[in-house]
Amino acid sequence: MSEGVARAAEDGREAAAGAGPLAAPARALAWLNDKIVVASMGTLILAALVLTLSVVMRYFLRIPTDWQDETSVFLLVGAIFMSAAYVQSYRGHVGIEALAGLLPRRLNAGRLLLVDLVSFLFTAFFSWKSWTLLREAVVEHQTTDSTWGPPLWIPYSTMAVGMTLLSLQILLQVATRLGRSEADR
Repeated sequence: MSEGVARAAEDGREAAAGAGPLAAPARALAWLNDKIVVASMGTLILAALVLTLSVVMRYFLRIPTDWQDETSVFLLVGAIFMSAAYVQSYRGHVGIEALAGLLPRRLNAGRLLLVDLVSFLFTAFFSWKSWTLLREAVVEHQTTDSTWGPPLWIPYSTMAVGMTLLSLQILLQVATRLGRSEADR
């Protein structure tokens, strides 16, 4: 990991440990992310158990299961979206580092800030759209097209909350970086 990315990876957690106006929100978000990632781990295990049970029921017992695929997908969607802010707090998302070693430190910092700003705009839009999908699913009582037909508000709610938390995490990291940049001047 390059020096610039290593420094950027500290932004969200650094704000939580420090003082100033961002410390309390950063600590709250870090605490929430830590709880959510534990729940997401349990959700992944539950999805694996559901799929294993499905194989056993279909292959050995010849019992059809029409609920396990959607249940597994719902669990995986929840785990992925809900844990995204935790992953971002450690800069664990995929990033392209080819330029980091070639650019001067100051220019690389600007590149990282630009990437964070564009990421924030994208995740904020995705968050807003997820909230509109959730509202539609609740108001219109939307369900999946399967014979089981679970309500769509379930995956949409995890998408909306997860993307909102991810947007907040990125915004916190941008604000921390900008605050540190001003203090360095």
